Amino acid sequence: MARILLADDDAAMLNLACRALIADGHDVTTAADGQEALDLATSSATLFDLLVTDVQMPGLDGISLAERVLALSPGIHVILMSGFQGDLGRAEALKIGGARFIAKPFTLEQIRAQVRQMIG
Repeated sequence: MARILLADDDAAMLNLACRALIADGHDVTTAADGQEALDLATSSATLFDLLVTDVQMPGLDGISLAERVLALSPGIHVILMSGFQGDLGRAEALKIGGARFIAKPFTLEQIRAQVRQMIG
């Protein structure tokens, strides 16, 4: 399956999404904020197949994180999560290549389906 970097500053959401993706057989590495996720992406010996990130996080937000990770790993897939419709519009306006968007709150099946669609 996929190697996934999952970033969200909401611990409950991070845990929920992580459990759902592990249950589908994915190797999931979690980060509590954008800077931690960027550090993992740049220092990890593991190359990630997919970045799943919340848009609104303190410090480095999810859109900036996605742009930086894409610069490091142009082939990585990106799923942006947000509970704010305006965030998703902002992300679309930035034209992050091939990114998918999922609105919070989402069900476990919705996040699983998004990941399956993204990684083929």
